[in-house]
Amino acid sequence: MKLNMTYEQYERMYKRASKNSASAVNVLKAFLIGGSICTVGQALLKAYSGLGLEEKDAGTAVSITLILASVLLTALGIYDRIAKHGGAGTLVPITGFANAVAAPAVEFKTEGYVTGVGVKIFTIAGPVILYGTLASAAVGAVRYLIDSLF
Repeated sequence: MKLNMTYEQYERMYKRASKNSASAVNVLKAFLIGGSICTVGQALLKAYSGLGLEEKDAGTAVSITLILASVLLTALGIYDRIAKHGGAGTLVPITGFANAVAAPAVEFKTEGYVTGVGVKIFTIAGPVILYGTLASAAVGAVRYLIDSLF
């Protein structure tokens, strides 16, 4: 089926259908929600350090806690509601990556643990792991060459 309309008619139809985004409000929400996630991480770091963990171990415990919380909130459908308002503020911290890995797995759990969860969990994680490994190997090779030349 071919539509017979002029460019001007299409332009009017397009403008009626598209909404303007409130950029300033979106940036503020992303800042506040992303900052809140980071503040929780900092509070956890202080708490774990207060329990006697060394800084490196406390940082690891914070990462594990934030990942666990993100996966749990994703499974309960809460993280998506937060991300709807927080946008990039929920994607940038480690919780965003955990959500990106867990969401496809949760969505396809009805297909079984192997063909559903097992396959879909690597939809996002696979490329990140692959390119992260390749990038670290490339940086390591460059560093080795620099160190051996100087």
